[in-house]
Amino acid sequence: MKVILASDHGGINLSKEIISLLEELNIEYEDIGCNCPDSVDYPDYGIPAAERVASGEFDRGILICGTGIGMSIAANKVKGIRAALVHDLFSAKATREHNDSNMITMGERVIGPGLAREIVKEWLGTEFQGGRHANRIGKVADYENN
Repeated sequence: MKVILASDHGGINLSKEIISLLEELNIEYEDIGCNCPDSVDYPDYGIPAAERVASGEFDRGILICGTGIGMSIAANKVKGIRAALVHDLFSAKATREHNDSNMITMGERVIGPGLAREIVKEWLGTEFQGGRHANRIGKVADYENN
């Protein structure tokens, strides 16, 4: 599995925690920033990351900003992306099982590093259930493609 990671200035500390986790789990990743405390625009990081997941270069993506909301909105503008804003373990599991999410977004100002690490582990370790859920994902893709 290959994971791309991006954050804005509001998510750099949580991003470092997730990088540490990915290294512990021996998961191949690329961090495309930002790596500075100066104010930046989240679409400048979230959209390129989403494009690289949509292209198939990466299997999954993790985006972090202050709340996770901006990154979620930006990523979901990219065709083929199903980015879920996640701040709890149940949602992390459900978005993989039911929505086949290929990206998650989190907010550094909303959750702490311990919970964020658990969310990422749960999300990375959960498979899509398919079945009736595949039909629903197909309807979204059909709309997106038309």
